[in-house]
Amino acid sequence: MPELPEVEVVRRGLLRWVTGRTVAEAQVLHPRAVRRHPAGPVDFTAQLTGQSLGLACRRGKYLWFSLGRTGTSLLGHLGMSGQLLVQPEGTPDERHLRIRIRFDDSIGTELRFVDQRTFGGLSVHDNTPDGLPGAIAHIARDPLDPAFDDSAFLNALRLRRTTVKRALLDQSLISGVGNIYADEALWRARLHYDRPTATLTRPRATELLGHVRDVMTAALAEGGTSFDSLYVNVNGESGYFDRSLDAYGREDEPCRRCGAPIRRRPWMNRSSYYCPRCQRPPRP
Repeated sequence: MPELPEVEVVRRGLLRWVTGRTVAEAQVLHPRAVRRHPAGPVDFTAQLTGQSLGLACRRGKYLWFSLGRTGTSLLGHLGMSGQLLVQPEGTPDERHLRIRIRFDDSIGTELRFVDQRTFGGLSVHDNTPDGLPGAIAHIARDPLDPAFDDSAFLNALRLRRTTVKRALLDQSLISGVGNIYADEALWRARLHYDRPTATLTRPRATELLGHVRDVMTAALAEGGTSFDSLYVNVNGESGYFDRSLDAYGREDEPCRRCGAPIRRRPWMNRSSYYCPRCQRPPRP
């Protein structure tokens, strides 16, 4: 699933190629792509048509455009395999094209939402007073957000009765962090994924937050992480941070720090990758 760096790369592309344009037509080609829009496909297209798209914004893994002056926003989530592509008009449709948005200008490109697994989607929602789509008002700020409150996060982290990786993936505590970057940050911090948050000292928790920021910043600089063709930017290009991963996806390969083979363990219907020597499991 795309995480913060991948979604931010997409946001920057949308900001360049889509912001400020007015929707001439929206076509819903698969109803699951708008299942989070309660009023259905017909209302979705009606609410978009004639609206100008404001700045492309992001909160964690969610993207949105404010719509004109209506107090509503177009909200997008990429899910497991969603892609927002800016394509020249007349380009053959992608096999898993779900939504097409055409514009009323002469630029000659259109916005397409492509989603093989149909876990993602687009929807229109009323905004909160601060301009955030109401559907994501519960999502915390992400660590690259200038308004992220380090002190509040560190206090909340140590008060949670959970383990450190579960806390990093808790989108109500800190957003944008997924399985890949949680494993990478924990490797850098030399912390086991099952370490109880209550055992973290404030300096250790501060260090971990710094590693989360560092690994996401590094991934963003390389266009994100692409293991297959499902994650691409708005121009269909892949990211290259998979070549720089230290833990995730490196089962049985030597740890770049100590040489021990990286291990993979099942974890919450996913996998956790870690170094058994550098990241000692917590004592029972």
